[in-house]
Amino acid sequence: MNKDFLAITDCSADELHDLIRLAMDLKKMKHRKEIGAPLKGKTLAMIFQKPSARTRVSFETGMYLLGGHALYLGPAEVGLGKRESAADVARVLSRFNDGIMARLFEHQLIVDLAKFATVPVVNGLTDFNHPCQVMGDLMTIEEHLGRSTDFQITYIGDGNNMVHSWLNAAARLPFTLHLAIPEGYDPDPGVMKRAVDAGISEIRVFRDPAEASKHADILYTDVWASMGQESEANKRKKDFEGYQVNDTIVQCAKPGVKVMHCLPAHRGDEITDSVMDGSHAIVFDEAENRMHMQNAILIRLMADKG
Repeated sequence: MNKDFLAITDCSADELHDLIRLAMDLKKMKHRKEIGAPLKGKTLAMIFQKPSARTRVSFETGMYLLGGHALYLGPAEVGLGKRESAADVARVLSRFNDGIMARLFEHQLIVDLAKFATVPVVNGLTDFNHPCQVMGDLMTIEEHLGRSTDFQITYIGDGNNMVHSWLNAAARLPFTLHLAIPEGYDPDPGVMKRAVDAGISEIRVFRDPAEASKHADILYTDVWASMGQESEANKRKKDFEGYQVNDTIVQCAKPGVKVMHCLPAHRGDEITDSVMDGSHAIVFDEAENRMHMQNAILIRLMADKG
């Protein structure tokens, strides 16, 4: 792998399959308490501009399970790009730590961290993409479908950082990606073009969620207003009316369709209780698997080679 993991397109298809296999092995070893300590003596600095229960707990617990240590740095400790430049933060943290994970608003900041850090940098989320989540999602799809290629996934909602990461995955692995997105909320055209031009996956944008959901193996959704978009919540709620994953949409898909959500869920908005808690949902498998996938990424980037 490259030094850093900032986007799924940083990896080749073979590297992505390797990460999925390793993550699945780590999950089995964790449940058998045989995981060992591949990152013994290693430390991971975690920079959080955006708070998150799942991201912090999964990385912190993951480093502990791997024999290493993670330290939390919130906005009060690191005024990234304001009190101190990303370049200087990267240089300093590289002197103390074996890796850096950052969960940020502005994507350019993580690009700058990686440019100036001498240790691996992992993208825990930016407003532009969320690669660890989609890698954990691919692992979950492998578990439930027996494959991480050649499936149809229908994403219903905002053309946000999750969609960008699914487009990046579609530029590396072959599957069918249907995007049901209201007008005015389409994903970044550059990311879309690169994914389409890769010629690996079938990618289509729909305005009708029911049509997009036909033949779907996976239905996927996310919140309509992400962190930092709270002021737009009322407008978005109106614009996204009809883009809810509910029992009617589930019935449009294949009978054994699986439903995924990257969490946190705004129940009653983008997804109903009946679907979230129903037999089709694999949401909490997905939540658990993000830790195992992140552990695989950390091992590939931070474990001693040779």
